[in-house]
Amino acid sequence: PSLPIYEPGLQDVVELARDGLDGRTPNLHFSTDVEDSILAADLIFISVNTPTKTVGVGAGRASDLTYVESAARQIAEVATSNKIIVEKSTVPCGTASSLRDIFSTLGQEDVHFEVLSNPEFLAEGTAVRDLLEPDRILLGSLRTERGLAAANALADVYAAWVPRERVINVNIGSSELAKLAANCMLAQRISSINSLSALCESEGADISELAYAVGLDERIGPKFLKASVGFGGSCFKKDVLNLVYMAESRHLTEVANYWRAVVDINEYQKERFTKRIIRSLNNTLNSKKIAVLGYAYKKDTGDTRESAAITVIGQMISENARVHIYDPKVKESQIKQDLLADHRPETIDRCITVCNDPYTACDKAAAVVILTEWDYFKTDGLILPPALFEKLASRDPENPRLKRTSTSSSETNSEGTGSSSEGLQPKVHDSPLTSPGSPAEPLNASKVLHNETNESRIDWARVSRIVRRPRLVFDGRNVVDRLKLEALDFHVNCIGKASTPSRRPSRYQ
Repeated sequence: PSLPIYEPGLQDVVELARDGLDGRTPNLHFSTDVEDSILAADLIFISVNTPTKTVGVGAGRASDLTYVESAARQIAEVATSNKIIVEKSTVPCGTASSLRDIFSTLGQEDVHFEVLSNPEFLAEGTAVRDLLEPDRILLGSLRTERGLAAANALADVYAAWVPRERVINVNIGSSELAKLAANCMLAQRISSINSLSALCESEGADISELAYAVGLDERIGPKFLKASVGFGGSCFKKDVLNLVYMAESRHLTEVANYWRAVVDINEYQKERFTKRIIRSLNNTLNSKKIAVLGYAYKKDTGDTRESAAITVIGQMISENARVHIYDPKVKESQIKQDLLADHRPETIDRCITVCNDPYTACDKAAAVVILTEWDYFKTDGLILPPALFEKLASRDPENPRLKRTSTSSSETNSEGTGSSSEGLQPKVHDSPLTSPGSPAEPLNASKVLHNETNESRIDWARVSRIVRRPRLVFDGRNVVDRLKLEALDFHVNCIGKASTPSRRPSRYQ
């Protein structure tokens, strides 16, 4: 049977650990008998959800530690021997102290509980790689003999595959705060580049070139500088707001305001993107079919928590659009469950259709909107014939990727003779500001338009034949090569890049 979640490589890891292999004893066991498992364990990991509180003091910002407290109480009431308790969940500072209070109050007098903080730094989509090749393993403990001994015992578990120099021992407060700080700083980088994307669109700059240039500064680096419709997932927004609440509760108003702005920019980016779609469709989406490609909050996962798609599609529903959604890993039931949180069932039934393939979603659509950066949506399988270069060059004569050059007379064709016609074929220069891995690779004018058998990529040529004119594409993840799609008569709107010239909105709109 398959796992209940999609994570590349996880199925193989679980099967190997559960079933074993020749020469390898199984070491992963599942049980619903919690009490027996507590009694048998030396180390107990608390890895439960810590969602944002929905009611009471700190609602909408503070972490809800109900599940953490429940787990600690059960451990305290059941344990009959000394235990090492490991905080794996993301928790606010001071949680370890609260757990020690629970254990000292509810636990047996002769049983000692040593609490450690060991936050996880796995990212969905790359969790297996992050597990096998971690940047660091952070262990927070009391600076006591027992605390350090417990930290060493946990370090021994990781020693089977993690070099000892990557295992870092700090105090518990530092460890608890480090997880929040890491997620907040990653979210801050995304909001920073997204704020600049708005300026790029108004000033005619290119956010991909800007990010590449800035990222070459070794003090900054290139990671997490990819502009998009906004960040999502279970951690970033939750952890930033948790940090905001911590600052507010300690009367650090300026600190709270700074981090709150990270979330504000993220919400602004999603709203700005949706308004751009509406503006390009004559300021109304009423009864118009909109194709949405991607619903998960990022590629290589089926997780939809805090996905930008929920907000963007919700705003489309408010405009009475007919939204047709395709995502290769998200189930229809999950999509509708998410959207039912803010919309009535009859509204969802009227406005939302979940499709099994992208072509059904795009058929007769007024616009195609990309909200997840699945590799399947990329244009790297799309190759242009020479005949389309004149059209592209006339639209953007200064683009270095479309410059024509004469071929040296010393060049030869496949027969080994000089080709007099070779110099008439357009060639394409590399753009010096193109970052490695960006969708703006040099165009190849020597092959056919598209490999129809390439099932690993969407057939954009086919999409161009079934969408409504003027073939609008709104790329919320900057995954497509704009020039390639423009060659197919798409009008492409990307994050942080000015609109297609023929449909560029006024900068003052």
